[in-house]
This record gives sequence, C-alpha cells and structure tokens, in this order.
Amino acid sequence: MSATHKLARILAARSGAHIELALATESGQTLKVLATPDQIDMLVDELEDILNSPVEPEVSEPPPAA
Repeated sequence: MSATHKLARILAARSGAHIELALATESGQTLKVLATPDQIDMLVDELEDILNSPVEPEVSEPPPAA
C-alpha cells in the first residue's frame, strides 16, 4: 500500500456514464478515478456511517499489559 497523504480537496464531475473524482493532496499531487454511480452511492453510505459513529480517541501509547 502507498503512503498516506493529507487531503486538500475533492472535486467530482460527470464523465459520460461515470463520475470522475479528483483527489488533491496538500503536497500538490492529484489522483483521478472513474467510478460508477453505484460505487459513489456505496462510498456515500460508508462515509455517512463513519461520520455518524462516535469519535474514537487517538491512541498514542499501546494499552497496558493485562
């Protein structure tokens, strides 16, 4: 898997029967992907689930041994 990059913005546009997503990173890189409407619908559902779930605290240290 590639390195994680911080997202700067997302652009979306129709491209024929597909939807083109452009993901721009803070370092200036851009990744463009084509997705079907069904894939975008699944992405929206997954993002809504994440946004509606409780925020977990960031863990800076491993949990204590039992």
